This record gives sequence, structure tokens and C-alpha cells, in this order.
Amino acid sequence: MISCPPSTPPSTQHPGSAAAGLAFEGLRVLYEDRPALDGVSGTLPAGAVTVVVGPNGCGKSTLLRCLAGLVRPDAGEVLVGGDRVSALRPRELARRLAVLPQSPTAPPGLTVADLVARGRDPHRRWWDQWSARDEAVVEQVLERTGLTDLRDRALETLSGGQRQRAWIGMALAQQTPVLLLDEPTSYLDVAHQLDVLELVGSLAANDGTTVVAVLHDLGLAVRTADHIVALREGRVVIAGPTRDVVTESAVRTVFDVEARVLAADERGGPFVVPVRKAAEVNTCRRGRLRL
Repeated sequence: MISCPPSTPPSTQHPGSAAAGLAFEGLRVLYEDRPALDGVSGTLPAGAVTVVVGPNGCGKSTLLRCLAGLVRPDAGEVLVGGDRVSALRPRELARRLAVLPQSPTAPPGLTVADLVARGRDPHRRWWDQWSARDEAVVEQVLERTGLTDLRDRALETLSGGQRQRAWIGMALAQQTPVLLLDEPTSYLDVAHQLDVLELVGSLAANDGTTVVAVLHDLGLAVRTADHIVALREGRVVIAGPTRDVVTESAVRTVFDVEARVLAADERGGPFVVPVRKAAEVNTCRRGRLRL
């Protein structure tokens, strides 16, 4: 199980006393002359979990990759902590945000501890010695992610849930105020999905990390997110605090699905229970809601 202590020791927290927020303005990305993102804008709250949802092909992963600086938009800009991502040097950007892609790969034989240690690279120049601080961060990340006993295991010998925790551990060792996750629960069973999302929630609640995650499972998304961004056909359809914007009408508009949205409780956002595909397929409403 992942350990989620009430607070992280100072040596493993990201540098800086204030959480960094993300903003994007007029993002437009074209793939073969078709817009994957069509002029989207918004501000994501600092120190909270934002989950991006929407049907397949709506632009979720493209938005996350733009936020990470991995895709250069054809128009528009991404800001992290008020600075333009496009103007930051790669090392500086890697100190501002960490990103975990959908299907990360590693060389055969790489151990859990070695993978987590790679998260320290943005804080070290090639000639720097491995320091006591680097070692302390790695040890505390291994403990927090429940991987101490697996530190010397090769990644390919681990279960899917264990591997995902190791990759998240590498991102944590990077000590960034912003963490971007693309489908962090893919291919995991329900128990491991909850395990990973519990850790994600603790990063925002206890450490003040700004977390942005793409999730396919709407039920998990609304139970995890403080803030929801729903895309359809490359545009932001609905965005805002989860408890305010996730309604039966919203689910129908975004996914063409009839659902029951039950009241939130003290453990998180509302419950969404899909019932059937909407009788009349909705046409995406072109009016955009700013975040």
C-alpha cells in the first residue's frame, strides 16, 4: 500500500513556499489541418487536483502535452507560475513541472531505486557528485510510495501497480510544484487505481502540489478532482469546481450519456452512475466556458 502521511518531510517537498498555478491562453494545435485543440483558455487552481475528462479524441492528452511543453501549439501560450513555458530552458522547466506520460519505458534491468533517482537529474549538472540530499530525497520517496522493499527489483519484474508507483516516485523525486499525469491508472485493477489516486490527492492536500491528470474513468475522476475540465472536439465545454459543474446535464453534453449524479460526501466529489447512451446524440455546444 502507498503511505500517505499527514505531511512530507521538508527534504522531499518541492522547493518554494507557494504552489504554482497553470494557465493556458488561446491554445490551438493542428494535426493534419484538423484542430486537436481549438483556441482553449483557462486557469487551473494552484495546490489542487485538476482532472481533464472527455470522450476519446477530444484533445485531453494534447492539452496535457502542451502544458508540459512537449507539444508546441500553433497558437496560444502556456504559463507556469506566471512564466511562459516556451521561454523556459529545459532544465528550468523540469524544475517547475514533472510529467508522467501514458506509457513510459525504461531500459531492461533498471531497478526501482535507479528509476526514482533519475528524478534528481534536473537538480544536478553532469559533473555534480551524488549528494546526501539526493539520497535522502530518494529514500523518502521510496518510503512514501511504499517501494522501499522493492528498491532493488528490476521494473520488468513488478506488477502494473508497482511499476506505476515507481514512475510516480521518479516524478516526486523531481520535487516540482506542478505534476502532470496522463492516464496514471491505465491497466490497473480497482484497488491499485484507488491506491495511486490516494497518493495523487495527498500531494495536493499535504504538499500543495498542483496536480493535473487525464482520466478516462469519469467516476474516478469526479471522486478525485477538486477541479474538472471537460473537453469535446478540442474545446472546453465545462470547467470549474467538481461539486459545482458535474451534473446530469453536463455528463449528457460531454459524453452523450444519460447518468445519475448523486450527492457528494465528505470523502470527495459526487458519484456518477452511467445509465445508457443518450437517446438523442448531442451536438457539442460551441459556447466556451472559461476556467
